[in-house]
Amino acid sequence: MDIERDHLLPMAEEGFDLADLSFPVVDGSGCVRVKRNWYSTPLRPGTKVRVKASAGLVEIWKDGRMIARHQRCYGAKQQIFELEHYLDVLERKPGAFSGSRPLQQWREKGRWTESYDVLLQKLIERHGKQSGTREMIELLKPGRAHGYQRLEAAISQALRLGCADGAAVRHLFGVAEGELRHSRSAAIDIGALIRYERSMPVLSSYDELLGREAAR
Repeated sequence: MDIERDHLLPMAEEGFDLADLSFPVVDGSGCVRVKRNWYSTPLRPGTKVRVKASAGLVEIWKDGRMIARHQRCYGAKQQIFELEHYLDVLERKPGAFSGSRPLQQWREKGRWTESYDVLLQKLIERHGKQSGTREMIELLKPGRAHGYQRLEAAISQALRLGCADGAAVRHLFGVAEGELRHSRSAAIDIGALIRYERSMPVLSSYDELLGREAAR
């Protein structure tokens, strides 16, 4: 063994990928079939993707980028939906939101909390069912990029403050991570235009005239 070791190739720098690879096509429901189950994607029907199925996860890749990831299901003929994959579709058809399967699965997983329901109901009471639901969907979209826990915290804070308004939630959502920063503009050198600078007018005399008019 000592003699042969000098003649062996070096160890591989990367290990073997133990995931099972497949190349399914997205169906009309926005899902791909992996083994015996269907998993949702945000892609259009007819799109061919690369799927890596490991012991615990199912990853869906397109053009070298991971598009979706699900916990692997070991049942049979199950549909695993992710609500965020259908937000754009549901925004166009808000009437289908409350009874949708993706929302139902979020409820079952505990991801759709009571605060979401309270805010949705208040938005519907304020704007009507269609517009109120769309406003709620718009609030969910930033959660895809910045985290739903942070979004839920902003919603809960808005409800505690009595602000059942989408703009208030978005403001609190931004403030939570210091995203709403108002940058100061740098001073501009106006050069020769400085000669046109004038002092601010004094309006106290006009205030006296207004007072006299009011006295009449």
